[in-house]
Amino acid sequence: MRRIRALLHGMTILAAGFRIGWRNPRLAILGMVPPLVVGALLVTGLVVLGVNATSIVESLTPFADGWGDPWPAVLRVVLAIALVAGAAAVGVLLFAAVTLLVGAPFYERIWRAAEGELGGIPDEVELTVGQSIAKGVDDGLRLAGIAILTGLVVFLLGLIPVVGPVVGWIGGALVGSRALAVELSSMPADARGLSLDERRRLLDTAPDVARGFGLAVYLLFLVPGGAVLCTPAATVGGMLLVRELRGEPTTPTTVHDPGADDVPPVPPAPPAVPSTPPPLA
Repeated sequence: MRRIRALLHGMTILAAGFRIGWRNPRLAILGMVPPLVVGALLVTGLVVLGVNATSIVESLTPFADGWGDPWPAVLRVVLAIALVAGAAAVGVLLFAAVTLLVGAPFYERIWRAAEGELGGIPDEVELTVGQSIAKGVDDGLRLAGIAILTGLVVFLLGLIPVVGPVVGWIGGALVGSRALAVELSSMPADARGLSLDERRRLLDTAPDVARGFGLAVYLLFLVPGGAVLCTPAATVGGMLLVRELRGEPTTPTTVHDPGADDVPPVPPAPPAVPSTPPPLA
């Protein structure tokens, strides 16, 4: 029960990311642009793969043509399902890697605005533009590598008769949720001077909470349109996860006005001038 509660608590961190991240709708909408573009490309690729999966599998299994019915069809259906499932698992993590890399300027503004509402970043470590780009590329390549390995595992598990697709999806979700938690916590962790190993050790202090957060993001990424709405909130959620595990405040200390960035500050009123009493008659 304790682990289940921790998983559920991790999922509520994403809900808090939605609540805090959408306090500034303008920034949140800007944060939807990168996942919209990247998601459209990946979904198109998955649709094309799904339509042609049977043909691809048939071209790879000519040895099954001599088998008696229904075994060639059974083999090819299983392989096609495993192929699409593996590609979807790759797509989720690859989507996150490319989106966070392309949309880094947007998401930095989003999580910094949220950090400001929560009291700011204690002892912030400033990174140069070159360092930020290098870390973003490194994180993206690492997540892409994990995506490929995850897709391979999902494909192989999908070959298990009857239960293969379900086992494959569960395995992909477990691996992907951890990878997403590590990736989405990268920017706030970098700002605190944490290396990748230190970030992983931080998440390991509450592994089920981190996995619950990553799992919620992973599942929403599988919903059509969910990734577009979820990515800005997931960025804030990664920051909330880091703050919680480090014992920093996770509730807003300031009330954010969505239009505050567009309205100039009101100057203070001049001091009142005391009125002069009328002369005595």
